[in-house]
Amino acid sequence: MPMIKVAVVILNYNGKSYLSKFLPGVIQHSKPFGEVIVADNASTDGSVDMLQTDFPDIRVIKNPSNGGFTTGYNLALKQIEAEYFVLLNSDIEVSNRWLEPVIQLMDNDHNIAACQPKILSLVQPSHFEYAGAGGGFIDRFGYPFCRGRIFNHLEEDMGQYNDSREVFWASGACMFVRAELYQSHGGLDDSFFAHMEEIDYCWRLKNLGYKIMYCGESTVFHIGGGTLPKISARKTYYNFRNNLSLLVKNLPADKVISIIIIRLFLDGAASLKFLMQGGISHFLAVFRAHLHFYRKLPYLMKSRKQLRQQQVSGIYNQNIAVEYFLKGKKSFTDLNDKAFSK
Repeated sequence: MPMIKVAVVILNYNGKSYLSKFLPGVIQHSKPFGEVIVADNASTDGSVDMLQTDFPDIRVIKNPSNGGFTTGYNLALKQIEAEYFVLLNSDIEVSNRWLEPVIQLMDNDHNIAACQPKILSLVQPSHFEYAGAGGGFIDRFGYPFCRGRIFNHLEEDMGQYNDSREVFWASGACMFVRAELYQSHGGLDDSFFAHMEEIDYCWRLKNLGYKIMYCGESTVFHIGGGTLPKISARKTYYNFRNNLSLLVKNLPADKVISIIIIRLFLDGAASLKFLMQGGISHFLAVFRAHLHFYRKLPYLMKSRKQLRQQQVSGIYNQNIAVEYFLKGKKSFTDLNDKAFSK
């Protein structure tokens, strides 16, 4: 069987309603060179039966258990031969010709390891969506934000991010990756399970000298929070836990210790804020995240020794929380461009 150009792979776990709603459009708009595949994480809602009945021509890969976003994709993508993988959430509506601009961009520059399109909100299509928006960045302490989204402030899409440019991370909600690099560099980190695994992946590839890109000529629409809502304490746990992990793995040697120490204090302050606001479950989630991080530290240090760390572009050398809450900088364009590492 000849290698396919683009494999659009939707990872599903009990997302039968999303597949019924969005899969027909993905199939329609992924032709002629994109093959759509569904990888199922042992769903119990009848997803696989529905796919076999309503979409008999779609290839379904059945994972033996729910290993989360990371293991689910790693297991499935090992079974697919393609030049490019597109990791696509089940709750995304794609637009006409959404594949072509991104693939053309990556075909023209083989140093691009990953890329994302413009991600708008399906609920409010005039605005960017939380998970990715116009391309992702992090600040010096590892806090992620996007062009079009800083904390919970979502910008209106006025064409300000219709460009194509290098970013720090591409959203896992719709991430195009060069398959050969994905497989040769270990894919997503299985230990993350879900949340921030794409930031870790992109950072690892940037440390190797590859580019992460955003392509504003392609647009998709995302519901967001389809698996875990934004207010979920479980999501708080994964975000705090995994953010510390990616810092230990990827920061340069001259920064890793100082940044981790500062983050421990910042996370402590965040947990107290949760507690004072009545969010006991979120307070406990941060506490549990730190306990897991301490137990995991020997594994992270071993992983770090096997990876390359260097100074990379796209890190905002300020505290994004100070910029947002104290200085009132709500939009990406309000930030100081000279504060980004080059």
